[in-house]
This record gives sequence, structure tokens and C-alpha cells, in this order.
Amino acid sequence: MNIIVCVKQVLDPEIPPAKFKIDPEAKQVIPPSGVPPVVSVYDERAVEAACRLKDKNKGKITVISMGSEKAADVIKHSISMGADDGFVLSDPAFENLDSFGTAYVLAKAIQKIGAYDLVLCGRQAADWGAGQVGSILAEILGVPVITLACEIEVAGTNVKVKRIVNDGYEVLEAPMPSLVTVSSEIGMPRLPAGMRLMIARKKVVPVWKAGDIGAEAAQLDKHSEVTSLTVPSRKSECEIIGGAPAEAAATLAAKIANLT
Repeated sequence: MNIIVCVKQVLDPEIPPAKFKIDPEAKQVIPPSGVPPVVSVYDERAVEAACRLKDKNKGKITVISMGSEKAADVIKHSISMGADDGFVLSDPAFENLDSFGTAYVLAKAIQKIGAYDLVLCGRQAADWGAGQVGSILAEILGVPVITLACEIEVAGTNVKVKRIVNDGYEVLEAPMPSLVTVSSEIGMPRLPAGMRLMIARKKVVPVWKAGDIGAEAAQLDKHSEVTSLTVPSRKSECEIIGGAPAEAAATLAAKIANLT
């Protein structure tokens, strides 16, 4: 069984708020110094899902990530969890792409890799949280897509997925090859093992440019635009209500009533 997992390197969500800064003119986040980026939490769950399938069905896991050449770190992290191989997609033409451009680049890389049974993605990125790339990628590849998976298993030539819905879950099947987006409800990712850490540390991760995967510049035009980017402002107010207990309770009740 051949599984391809798409992962993204993002700012560490645990960084102190004081270190989080943006450039409102360029509409970009300014990476804090001294804080290394990490793999997106949902994508890490996708790697875990792939490892569970490999544990039961054997096969190979290939991980791809688009970003700077530093994205090799998330490839190596995935290998330390149980993946076998990986590639970084890095090119000036790939910078600041929207969901459509990102999905196109990932699709070209997957087509270069070749035959696969399953493509796994996180349900959304941990930074922008758009949740669009997986579905657009499936459309480009021409394969079925099932989103928000909390459990994945192989059923013959089909993939069987338990997916999250508002009032519980539903079970769907699709013929492979398919694409599945993985939600955090699938469970915690495994800790890297000692031997796997050594393998990952020694791994040389190839970097593919636009020409290597046959990506055409005309296909990288943006379909969406960020019109503004600001840090949310937070404001809190506190009012002390004095007086006798009965009087204070009546005043509090009147204030609450005025809020509704």
C-alpha cells in the first residue's frame, strides 16, 4: 500500500503572544527569532493515520511539504514517526500561494511520485485554517475525497472512513486511490522511536523546484486575496457591584437582562 501524506511547516502555536507580530502592509506574519517552526498539528495526525495503516497493511509512506528548504525538518519528523521517504517543494514561484496554487503544486509533485493508493492531508492548516487544500487537491487529481476523518481502514480495494459530523459521526467508503483529510479526533500522534530518530537525522531530503515537477507559472495565479491582516485586540472590563446582598442581586439581574 502506497500512502502519500501532505504536511505543512507552521509557526509554533505555543509561541508567547508577545512574540507574534505581523506586517500589516505586506499582510504577512513575521516569524519570531529563536522559535523554530513545527509541523501543523492536523498534518501530524495525518502522518499518524498513515503509520497506523502501514502497521496493519504494510507498504510505503511518502511525505511531501511545500515551503522553504527548512521544511526538511517536518519531513524528518514524519520519518522519525514511521514514514519512509519525503520531498520538499521549494521555489520562489511557490511563495505566498493561495489554496488553489498550493493544491496545484502538491498535485504535480504527487503525479511525479507516481502510483499511490491513498493521499492523506490534515483537515486544515494550523495557521490559516482555510481547510480547502485537501478538497481542491482531490479535484485536480480526479480522485474521491472524504473529509474530517477520525478513523481510517482498508476494506479490500476501498478505503473505509469514519468521519466527524455535527451530531456524531458517519461511515463512508470510497474506491482507492482516494484522498482523506484527517481530524484531530483520530488521536494523539506517536512519539518518535530511537532508531527512527537516527534514520531521520541521517536522511537527505531532496528539494524539488518548479521545473522538477513540471509546474506551470500560469497555474499559480491567485484565486483569492488577503485584503487585511491584523492582530485581534482584546478588551476586558470589570465592575464591582456594591450594596446589600438583595440590592446587589437585583442590580446584577437588571444588568444581565440589559445584555440580552
